[in-house]
Amino acid sequence: MSTVSSTNAYLDSMKWQTEQVKVDDGKNQSLDQEDFLKLLTQQLSMQDPSKPVDNDTMITQMASFSTVEGISQMTAQFEDLNSVMTSGQALQASTLVGQKVLIPSNESYQQKAEGIDGVVSLPQAMGGLKLRVENEAGELIKTISMSDVPAGNNDFNWDGTDENGDEVPAGNYKISATGLVEGEQQELAVSTYGHVASVSLGNTANGVILNLRGLGNISLNDVLAVAEK
Repeated sequence: MSTVSSTNAYLDSMKWQTEQVKVDDGKNQSLDQEDFLKLLTQQLSMQDPSKPVDNDTMITQMASFSTVEGISQMTAQFEDLNSVMTSGQALQASTLVGQKVLIPSNESYQQKAEGIDGVVSLPQAMGGLKLRVENEAGELIKTISMSDVPAGNNDFNWDGTDENGDEVPAGNYKISATGLVEGEQQELAVSTYGHVASVSLGNTANGVILNLRGLGNISLNDVLAVAEK
């Protein structure tokens, strides 16, 4: 049976559309700007002469493709920028190794005969303030009294000794603070310093991670202050 060919260009183009198109699985099947222009040219060559494509429709199609392509490129650029910023942040954080950083925790690691430094935050000036040092078992090791303490952040130091002046073993210790606030005894916010042992590069969500001696990991974003060792 012979194949009948039409002499009508428009009918021939419609016939071409019904033919199966083979796709090379080994090639990237995503469309770029050149592919879009080829499709657009093909669309124009196969349009019904009696119903040509509206100019506004063509412009809308081109604008939509340009928008999608622009968003894709922007996403890739943001990913590259995030990688560069994270690497730069890690490089800067590496200078903190061996330094002390203030963290929002009342627990810190005490190296033998080294003690613990920290900050107690007061909502108002106080005539008397008491700090309690406890070991990991919750046992009271020492009480420190501070007098005439102004409002705001105030530094304190525990020298690593007990009530008898004897050095305590290395380990984690908690320091709590109490004082009179508007005539009532209240717990006060305490932050302590930890020693940075190393720096790790976390994921996008966590960023740079500081590894503190005896305390574990903390995000660089949570650090309140940095001090010399």
